[in-house]
Amino acid sequence: QEQLVQSGGGLVQAGGSLTLTCAGSEHTFSRSSVAWFRATTETEREFVAATSKSGITTYYGNPVKGRSTLSRDNANYTVYLRMHGLKPDDTALYYCAADPKRPTPTTVSMGSPEEWTYWGQGTQVIVSS
Repeated sequence: QEQLVQSGGGLVQAGGSLTLTCAGSEHTFSRSSVAWFRATTETEREFVAATSKSGITTYYGNPVKGRSTLSRDNANYTVYLRMHGLKPDDTALYYCAADPKRPTPTTVSMGSPEEWTYWGQGTQVIVSS
């Protein structure tokens, strides 16, 4: 199974910003909506944000709404998640995912990690207080 490649993340102070990058390929991205999820040792994967195949439509989960920007570079099969105003509660392992079945994310897919076909390896984000 082809895997997406993530970069970014790391340790950041509360109130700071960072950008996570998810790189795919023509095979994984050209027909796909793309999303970010996050998980901790205490929680299962939680929806963070998603974008349509075109990148025109974006959705954000309540925990990050207003503090995040999702963008997409289709020429380079790359998606960027920019987060600012980070809080210790944002500490988690972040995953990107692609769903070639849906050019636009749906309520079902955004609430169900199992609906997504391709996954990145995970990127740790730690926000210190």
